[in-house]
Amino acid sequence: MARNPVQFQKGMSLAAFQADYGGRESCEAALRAQRWPQGFVCPRCQGTKHSYCVRRRLYQCSACRTQTSLKAGTIFHKSKVPLTTWFLAIYLLTQSKNDISALELSRQLGVKYDTAWAIKHKLMAAMQDRNKAYKLKGDVQIDDAYLGGERKGTPGRGAAGKTPFLAAVETRDGKPFYIKLRRVAAFSKEALKSYAKEALEPGSTVISDGLSCFESLAEAGMTHTAIKRGRASRRSVDPRFKWVNTCLANIKGAITGTCRAIRGRHAGRYLAAYEYRFNRRFDLPKMVPALAKAAAATAPKPYASLRIAETVG
Repeated sequence: MARNPVQFQKGMSLAAFQADYGGRESCEAALRAQRWPQGFVCPRCQGTKHSYCVRRRLYQCSACRTQTSLKAGTIFHKSKVPLTTWFLAIYLLTQSKNDISALELSRQLGVKYDTAWAIKHKLMAAMQDRNKAYKLKGDVQIDDAYLGGERKGTPGRGAAGKTPFLAAVETRDGKPFYIKLRRVAAFSKEALKSYAKEALEPGSTVISDGLSCFESLAEAGMTHTAIKRGRASRRSVDPRFKWVNTCLANIKGAITGTCRAIRGRHAGRYLAAYEYRFNRRFDLPKMVPALAKAAAATAPKPYASLRIAETVG
């Protein structure tokens, strides 16, 4: 049987990572190249002429005299964790297909659990911001799903304590290409319109099941076909929804197998991380500099802001 070249690609080995990002100077050079590819730019006046204080590791704009560090204004803002540790976290988070738990990350990085948790969620927040830059187009399969195990009480969509989310898969030549995952407050027409606006290009050909909220996809400019699939036990075998069902099974399996469980208020970032990795699976080594670039472009995320519940549509 022929092997899937994407699935069996070499990726970036630990030795290759250490060679490229094993020291402070190499990490600073990599971050500088991602943040200021054309050279230093003052965050206040956009000036380019500057001086550099080696002892304090600060850049000073020659025009407005503003001093700034390489990490200031990025996801690394005010972090006491060395850049080498941050880059190792980026490597572990991007090269692990099924994610890596915060507890395991703390062991790999040699930091406290709370520090590892904050690093992971800040990087996932950078992934989440980066995911907003593109939309699905063409042929798209979409489905509703929940995160959370079985609970007492009303089954299915009426179950309490579960986290609803939407999953869409763009297919090309009958194969999955990109995905879009988004946590929603409820499966309503308003939520679907918002999702379609953010995740789908107008004119896309979308298929879904017969859930009434999906009717709003046509109102959002999509060519929508609703397919009634009957009992839940039959849904997974419908070939027209093969890839979105496979995607949902892999997501839930990854969360259950790696993190065991996640809090609903943080589910959006976990879904964003899975989406980010899946959509960049074609070239694993490039994911390290890509996430470093996204982190450099993401505004600071204070620890307290990561602990509170995310706003959902």
